[in-house]
Amino acid sequence: MDSIIFDVDGTLWDSTEIVADAWTRYLKEEHHINMTITAEKLKSLFGQLLPQIAAQLFPELSEQEQLSIIDGCCEAEHRALEKEKAPVYPGLEETLSILSKKYPLFIVSNCQAGYIEVFLKATGFAHYFAGHLCPGDTGMEKGDNIKKIMNDYKLTSPVYIGDTTGDYNACRYAGIPFIFASYGFGHVENPDYTIAELKDLISLFN
Repeated sequence: MDSIIFDVDGTLWDSTEIVADAWTRYLKEEHHINMTITAEKLKSLFGQLLPQIAAQLFPELSEQEQLSIIDGCCEAEHRALEKEKAPVYPGLEETLSILSKKYPLFIVSNCQAGYIEVFLKATGFAHYFAGHLCPGDTGMEKGDNIKKIMNDYKLTSPVYIGDTTGDYNACRYAGIPFIFASYGFGHVENPDYTIAELKDLISLFN
């Protein structure tokens, strides 16, 4: 193993309460859509690409309208997360500090452009990571973004840590091991490894 790649939502932090409130307010104030978005609803959607999320939330609208509204939701979300820091999972900074001394760390997430930067700025953890990618940056899905970050940084044997079946499938596509964060949002059958908390990574990689 020469590097570690992380997912964000459900793996490093849980922004769903703040994002749910921001989306609900935005829909009501800007589009007069009385839809209550809950944290639990977002947990069932996060990990998918934004067009897929928009199609499930607004099936009665055209694809163009769906994408326009979800873009607005994301802008509202960024503003909210810049004002109120979402909770990170216990042991995150200790784990990143220890692991980053031995391995380059990266983030690959199925989020919009700017979201990873919001996470890094809000937490102050940018110095622990060597790079990051998302579909908003490249237009590609997670498996291809994993391959791209491997190519860009000349990684030969990374592992990926995430919490959804989508993460697992992306790792299979990219041909790298998958570590399941069981404390996150999803359920994964037959991961390569499972952790119950972030600090489990310290002993796993030592």
